[in-house]
Amino acid sequence: MCRTLTTFPNSCLERAKEFKTRLGIFLHKSELSSDTGGIGKFEWASKHSKERSFSEDVLGWRESFDLLLSSKNGVAAFHAFLKTEFSEENLEFWLACEEFKKIRSTTKLATRAHRIFDEYIRSEAPKEVNIDHETRELTRTNLQAATASCFNEAQEKTRTLMEKDSYPRFLKSPAYRDLAAQASATSSTSSCCCSPDEPSHT
Repeated sequence: MCRTLTTFPNSCLERAKEFKTRLGIFLHKSELSSDTGGIGKFEWASKHSKERSFSEDVLGWRESFDLLLSSKNGVAAFHAFLKTEFSEENLEFWLACEEFKKIRSTTKLATRAHRIFDEYIRSEAPKEVNIDHETRELTRTNLQAATASCFNEAQEKTRTLMEKDSYPRFLKSPAYRDLAAQASATSSTSSCCCSPDEPSHT
């Protein structure tokens, strides 16, 4: 049990440093292009980390798929995992759709819609996602008058597939389990060493 602020400072720092190193190794191969939102580079100082510590961020990924997708570090880690399963196109398509919805120019919307369709939706596309024929044809029809919602059905089908299939495997992967263990250790050590309830000795 920790009794002072000065008993384990080196241990706290060493655990935090080791945790950051492990997460960095886990993520360093994950690089998403600007077409998928530019999300993929590991960011310790992301906007999500301002409110949550790094360890809390990592532990939050197992709470829900939504929390994973709302974290830049989580998206990068999940993408790195999907690359090992050769199924990263599902996440890249989902991210591309998220960026697509932000476009306000009608001309750019139509151009980007066809680019996304050709890359992810059409039969034998370079990064073809796993959706049914009906959804594929509905999306093709939507392109005739492209709007910000024209990929909604395909995006939701892809998201559901990831949540039910890839996400559970990600949480069970040795890489994430090791990372979560380090996050738990870092979080508990930080709380123990830095708790305001503990007496301080100088």
